[in-house]
Amino acid sequence: MEIGLSTARPLLNVVLVEPEIPPNTGNIGRLCLAVGARLHLVGPLGFSLDAKHLRRAGLDYWSDVDLRSWSCFDEVCSAADPGAKFWFFTTTTDGSYWDVRYREGDYLVFGRESKGLPRGLLDENRESCVRIPMGDQGRSLNLATSVGIGVYEALRQFS
Repeated sequence: MEIGLSTARPLLNVVLVEPEIPPNTGNIGRLCLAVGARLHLVGPLGFSLDAKHLRRAGLDYWSDVDLRSWSCFDEVCSAADPGAKFWFFTTTTDGSYWDVRYREGDYLVFGRESKGLPRGLLDENRESCVRIPMGDQGRSLNLATSVGIGVYEALRQFS
């Protein structure tokens, strides 16, 4: 289902698989709008897209976000441009997000806040899994923070 306004190919695609926390999704939507990225939400979502707190997190920009909603990840893959690369962000791999070469139109894929990406999806795409390195004091970073780190590394490489 197309919700956003743009039909042009985005500079970058951000995919959230089963996001659970509306303020994270709202903040990620604002980031996508700011950098010209398309936001893909893969259900089931842990909230309604009409929820007041989601709109509040996205401020008055939410209606301008280039947003696509999908019932499953396979739908995203089917709609992707041929040759687009998918990068799966996870804490369960050794490859660093800064050791890969991002291309315009790539998909940066992130899992839900409580569990990350489904194990089967990671297993099927092991060669495209990347990690954001961090110290020993935490299990993971906030989803919106992780998306920001990944998006800005890709944009840095484009310049």
